[in-house]
Amino acid sequence: MNPRPALVPSVSDIDRLVAGVRAGERALLARAITLAESKRADHQQAARTLVQKLLPATGKAMRVGITGAPGVGKSTTIDALGSHLTGLGHRVAVLAVDPSSARTGGSILGDKTRMAQLSADPNAFIRPSPSAGTLGGVAAKTRETMLICEAAGYDVILVETVGIGQSETAVADMTDMFLALMLPGAGDELQGIKKGLVELADMIAVNKADGDNLARARAAAAEYRAALHILSPRSPNWQVPVVTYSAYTGDGLAALWTKVVEHRDTMTKTGELAARRRDQQVKWMWSMVEDRVHGRIASDPTLTAKLPQIEAEVADGRLSPAVAVDQIFAALKW
Repeated sequence: MNPRPALVPSVSDIDRLVAGVRAGERALLARAITLAESKRADHQQAARTLVQKLLPATGKAMRVGITGAPGVGKSTTIDALGSHLTGLGHRVAVLAVDPSSARTGGSILGDKTRMAQLSADPNAFIRPSPSAGTLGGVAAKTRETMLICEAAGYDVILVETVGIGQSETAVADMTDMFLALMLPGAGDELQGIKKGLVELADMIAVNKADGDNLARARAAAAEYRAALHILSPRSPNWQVPVVTYSAYTGDGLAALWTKVVEHRDTMTKTGELAARRRDQQVKWMWSMVEDRVHGRIASDPTLTAKLPQIEAEVADGRLSPAVAVDQIFAALKW
């Protein structure tokens, strides 16, 4: 687990953190993120002040979400792609959204040996998923971490979704491009295309296109392309491409990144990138409102004492959910 700040930062402490983050000092960057991840109310208030002061230095990075089924090679892909990007002169931050991290004691990214090259790269920064417990909480902390990393000069942010289902939507809602990784020869390729996932995806990439798998990877890509023709794309301005690559050999990674840049250029030219980010900002705000309400409920000892009885009455059908909500808000004096 990440250590929490011991004391509430003063105004001068926050200013020093801001200056250190803007200067790209890794130790102060890590401290700033730890502050943002803290669950203490006073730390959260300090973190809000910190992020607000850093806000003018954010928004310039390319934000790419990455998802894929277990075994698809997400960590290997991120390690290889990130190393390719730092070789091109980019500074890369890798973040994760893993709602299960509170139960498992840490995200998959907690084991940096899965990204051996990047973890030793001075132009890369890897941050495991915060153990916030709920998807909303994890996503909120990851968004703040993303802004802090942007202010520190990282111009590519890779956000991995470790969970399944709703975590994919959460990552798509905080990134500019959503990349879905697929495997070759995993049975009927059409079954691998979940309608909901493809509606989120801006690109599909078939990994392990090397050696004996090369022909199967190309066949899988052809089937994915055929399937995409009958599904609605996420954007009217972008035809979802399907590419093949090998995280093991590095073949195809340059072409994959070229498509990411092409997507960015297209979305910027049409104004869709700015519109998507505006929508995301408003969604983030309401997500944080919901999180704050949940936090207020959980921190009220009088209400938490009453909640088991209220929940039992709702479960037994003796109290309607609407009336139960009235009782909860009445207890909060809202």
